[in-house]
Amino acid sequence: MQSNVNHDIIKANKKKNANHGEGGKKMKKIINGKLYDTSTATLMGSAGYSYPGDFSHWREELYRKKTGEFFLYGEGGPMSKYSRKIGQNEWSGGEKIHPLTLKEAQEWAEEHLDVEEYEQVFGAVEE
Repeated sequence: MQSNVNHDIIKANKKKNANHGEGGKKMKKIINGKLYDTSTATLMGSAGYSYPGDFSHWREELYRKKTGEFFLYGEGGPMSKYSRKIGQNEWSGGEKIHPLTLKEAQEWAEEHLDVEEYEQVFGAVEE
């Protein structure tokens, strides 16, 4: 899977959809007795590859809950890591919420966000 990330599009979407996923997508999920809801959590950053018509497209959004916990909302096409099997040799796009530890959230942000975005989420980093 390629990892080209278009930060210009991501920044525009982040400004346009400050507290909701791209296009206002919403997802709720209970995991280990805790609620994860993209409509009530704060969007901290996002990354993606390609566009929804591409079977390999994917998009991930890092959220912080009011409790301070982080989670990742991801969605993608039938050839992405978010694909789901719907029949014999049949795949569809899918979506998922994945809780993250602070360390996992920082690792994701290091890979996908620029320095300013990272420091807005986690604070200044020493040289």
